[in-house]
Amino acid sequence: MVTEKTIRYTNKNTNLDQLGDQVANYLTRDGYTIQKGKSPSGIAIVARKENLPRDLITADRAFSVLISGRPNDFTVRVGIGRWGQNLTTAVIEALFTAGGMLIVDIPEMAWNEHIENKIIRNISQMVEGRQVSPMTN
Repeated sequence: MVTEKTIRYTNKNTNLDQLGDQVANYLTRDGYTIQKGKSPSGIAIVARKENLPRDLITADRAFSVLISGRPNDFTVRVGIGRWGQNLTTAVIEALFTAGGMLIVDIPEMAWNEHIENKIIRNISQMVEGRQVSPMTN
């Protein structure tokens, strides 16, 4: 089963649009191709790394980030979605099915977990106003 990570932030007075831009820019700088949009659910970002051997098998797989809430009480959800769908549909599928539609093997699950944790760590650094570290594997 593919996992989903959710982090809740309170009392951070964070501009969520700016945070979404920071996350999108960070992922782009790290070699991800992204789709970003705003919906009633929040700020949605879908990102995938190009030119990786695993893309031969999971060409439509991507990470989904949903930032939702208010500046002093918001959540960041990171999960696995599908590339090339309607952006909102991809994020909702990834985050609310908790991967039930996507079957992956154990090594891929471990890689996903590793990358999800790095994305969450870097988003937390952005929220705290600290410099983000490279996302190299």
